[in-house]
Amino acid sequence: MFHGIEVWAASVPDLGSLDRVNATALADLSADDLAVLLEEQRAAYEELRKRGLKLDLTRGKPSSQQLDLADDLLRLPTSTTDSRGVDVRNYGGLEGLADLREIFAELLWVEPEQIVAGGNSSLTMMRDCLVDLMLFGAVDSERPWGKEETVRFVCPVPGYDRHFTLLESLGIEMVTVPMHDDGPDVDAVEALVRDDPSFKGMWVVPTYANPTGAIVSQDVAARLAAMSTAAADFKVFWDNAYALHHLTEDEAKSADILTLASAAGHPHRPIMFASTSKITFAGAGVAFLAASTANVQWYLGHLGNGSIGPDKVNHLRHVEFFGDAQGVRDHMVRHREIIAPKFAEVDRVLTERLGGRGIATWNAPTGGYFVNLDVVPGTASRVVQLAKEAGVALTPAGSSFPYKQDPEDTNIRLAPTMPPIAEVTEAMEAVATCVLLAAAEQATGRVSAGA
Repeated sequence: MFHGIEVWAASVPDLGSLDRVNATALADLSADDLAVLLEEQRAAYEELRKRGLKLDLTRGKPSSQQLDLADDLLRLPTSTTDSRGVDVRNYGGLEGLADLREIFAELLWVEPEQIVAGGNSSLTMMRDCLVDLMLFGAVDSERPWGKEETVRFVCPVPGYDRHFTLLESLGIEMVTVPMHDDGPDVDAVEALVRDDPSFKGMWVVPTYANPTGAIVSQDVAARLAAMSTAAADFKVFWDNAYALHHLTEDEAKSADILTLASAAGHPHRPIMFASTSKITFAGAGVAFLAASTANVQWYLGHLGNGSIGPDKVNHLRHVEFFGDAQGVRDHMVRHREIIAPKFAEVDRVLTERLGGRGIATWNAPTGGYFVNLDVVPGTASRVVQLAKEAGVALTPAGSSFPYKQDPEDTNIRLAPTMPPIAEVTEAMEAVATCVLLAAAEQATGRVSAGA
């Protein structure tokens, strides 16, 4: 059932007071008033199309202004050796530079021996782990996952499309559970994994989840760490991509999943991933994997068959750039100053244009890279189509669900970080018009074939 406008309680503080404009809900309009609204929105949409916009809210990319924050990396490193005298130009050090691992071990609440610093992509590390699990099995597996008749993953939705693409490429079946404000629906997860050994793992984005902005609570994390699973080698892929990407001064702290799992007797269950992709240079950062020491050795053992070591020059570059963990935190404040106003602008436009209409819900996240917009069920694809024809590129409807199939056709992921704020305003005004038009079309049963 669609419940209308809801600006969630986790709104962004200190970004200006936003006026809440009341408007009549579509459900309260007469047939004549709906017809008038439809014609008004069609006219507004035609004016929108005439403007020839070329705007893009499809991917969560850092803006050029954010990338500029790390330009000093281009003049680093100033040395060829780290603090331990390791020549970073040479082979070796498969686990990554110790100085860098120490910095991010502190930030991710793990011990240095539990973390690996790799190349620029945490997604590559995730794929490596999945492939190794399928081919060889885990440290606690009886046999390779690929030898099982069926392998399934629990996928909280809405979720990250690239997670789903990875699983689909390997033939791993996906079963969805709802993603709540405090994390995955643990009751639903437990019901799936308790008695069915084909469920081998699940995805979790614990802090400022993609795209909902949810933060996994300590209680939910503890249940995931301790729950009974039919598969003894069940894995929680803990993708902490946005752990440091705060939009407010009230910074959420990620649950300490490794300690929780170890205390519950499942030390090898979680495998954590993170990176600097949205911290320094998106295409030239450093990715991290953190897990039990046995899992780390398992990962490095397989990695060593195809690598003699990561780019330690880039590792040292990042060590010199940040200095220590506090240097990373300070750097992220500068990111927040750039992108927080963009998220506030998304909220302002949506509230002014759609507030009180009963046709959309969205979150005002306290961190991360996305705004999660739900429109009238059955209209998300139409909204994306209308926006595209008006020159505004949105992530395809359904992208936040496995197999790109949103059963209610209601979810749209918005990514406001990359465009300048003036373009964010333009894009959101256009999106609001498309949402109103699609809702009016559905309410009247009159979809325009030419739009």
